[in-house]
Amino acid sequence: MAGKRSTTTIKVGLGSCGIAAGARKVWDALEQELNRDGIKADLKITGCIGMCFREPLVEVTDQRGTVTYGDMTPERVQRMLEEHVRDGTPVDEWIVRGEGYDRPDDAFLEKQYRIVLRNCGIIDPENIEEYMGRQGYAALEKALGEYSPEQVIEIITQSGLRGRGGAGFPTGVKWSFARRAPDRGVKYVVCNADEGDPGAFMDRSTLEGDPHTVIEGMLIAGYAIGASDGYIYVRAEYPLAVKRLHIALDQARTRGFVGENILGTDFSFEIKIKEGAGAFVCGEETALIASIEGRRGMPRLRPPFPATCGLWGQPTNINNVETFANVPWIILNGAEAFSALGTEKSKGTKVFALAGKTARGGLVEVPMGITLREVVNDIGGGTISGVPVKAVQMGGPSGGCIPASLMDTRVDYEEVTSTGAIMGSGGMVVLDETTCMVDVAKFFLSFTQRESCGKCTFCRIGTRRMLEILTRISGGKAREKDIDLLGDLAAKIKMASLCGLGQTAPNPVLTTLRYFRDEYEAHVNEKRCPATVCRPLLTVEIDEEKCTGCGACKAVCPVHAIVGEKKQPHRIDHDLCTRCKMCYETCKFDAVSVR
Repeated sequence: MAGKRSTTTIKVGLGSCGIAAGARKVWDALEQELNRDGIKADLKITGCIGMCFREPLVEVTDQRGTVTYGDMTPERVQRMLEEHVRDGTPVDEWIVRGEGYDRPDDAFLEKQYRIVLRNCGIIDPENIEEYMGRQGYAALEKALGEYSPEQVIEIITQSGLRGRGGAGFPTGVKWSFARRAPDRGVKYVVCNADEGDPGAFMDRSTLEGDPHTVIEGMLIAGYAIGASDGYIYVRAEYPLAVKRLHIALDQARTRGFVGENILGTDFSFEIKIKEGAGAFVCGEETALIASIEGRRGMPRLRPPFPATCGLWGQPTNINNVETFANVPWIILNGAEAFSALGTEKSKGTKVFALAGKTARGGLVEVPMGITLREVVNDIGGGTISGVPVKAVQMGGPSGGCIPASLMDTRVDYEEVTSTGAIMGSGGMVVLDETTCMVDVAKFFLSFTQRESCGKCTFCRIGTRRMLEILTRISGGKAREKDIDLLGDLAAKIKMASLCGLGQTAPNPVLTTLRYFRDEYEAHVNEKRCPATVCRPLLTVEIDEEKCTGCGACKAVCPVHAIVGEKKQPHRIDHDLCTRCKMCYETCKFDAVSVR
């Protein structure tokens, strides 16, 4: 806080995305200018509100209302303070949100319904008082004071909440299994925050922006199933999330929300943080349990399921960050309020990380039942390139590619699964027409192949063989039978692998084969990449009639493959050319072609 308490509050978005965009420097500039000029304002931190594409974000609130500035820099700070905070005139050209200001980016929030993200970008995540000021821990107090454990489980069941980690299993049913499991002295609640999907950042942003809501959800789950201990399994690559979790837990213990005899009742619950080493397979429940126990993270056969034999052989309930973050809201607002949102079988909201070639990359929370077209075009603003959307990749490396022709698919567990993709934890990567779908399949399969724990043969060897075939296809060395062989291998790996990683690893291949088989055939039969992405299949030429001999292409060529005198037509030495396309991107006269 800078200076004396004021009627003006300035909040800086200090989530990882904001910090990466330079928000820490903006914060330092604000501190310096406020102290030097004597302008009175309370300076606070907050998490990411989801508008990652406009970071760094600074929000100014005074008696006239609230205005949010985007793309803030240290150089802009002084003018903002002088004109807005001191003189009361907001700097119009930097505003992204504010009453009375109509901005294109307003559409980003218009169709959202925020339950999980209700506090993100609003409260200071390191201040429990601000969380409590927005009904924080009121749900825990209500659960302990008004409901029996069985009644809590019934409320969650009636709400229709399904696990947001990917499988979509009914949360209340899962809790009831753990509740009914034989009591052998201790039961556990585990929060799976091992978010490993490329392009996914839902859990990280929630933990950085509102860690207390996850803790409160775990406490309610612990009361419901009869557990006394909890673990948050979070990847060590999320240092800011880990830091804020530790702060939140310390504050919650001090206020009597975590520990012995919570809120004066006989319910006691302790939470510990376990930092994962980044193995993707540890997102699977039994592999995660093994990692907490200090063993190598590898899945085991089920049954027995963790609800009856989990952590150290004890009954264990595992849900992910988003699932737990929904729980306090449901307890406070009722099962009916939650189930009123969404579709018949998919209730509530879903958080997505919009990434890839989207114009408005960031975090969104939408009601179930909204279409992919609305999320990608209305909220995400279409593609940043202006090139039409080609596909949407959902579900991370375990997901699939949904073509633009199916953009009216609803965000619903059953509808998304029917396309061959999966809802997953919430990664949504937008691909435009410049994307090679063979290359996309190769990228995701290379990830899952590296992350395979190696325990079962189909996953360990099968994914490697699939990757070899994809490499041959993208390199122009494939045989005609390789496409069918790829599909056959994918089906067998999906059927015979031990855990979810192997069972879903073929999904990117199967969906691209299903919807974009013509691209595979062009690579194999015509030795051509339609999207001009796969280098071994490209031919780069200079049209001598269009070339002015300016030398721009020659200057950027990293291997000196372009020859020619100044002001004379140039040509390419194909023996040296690496097909990097830098000459194509540099030429201003449309003289370079790539095919």
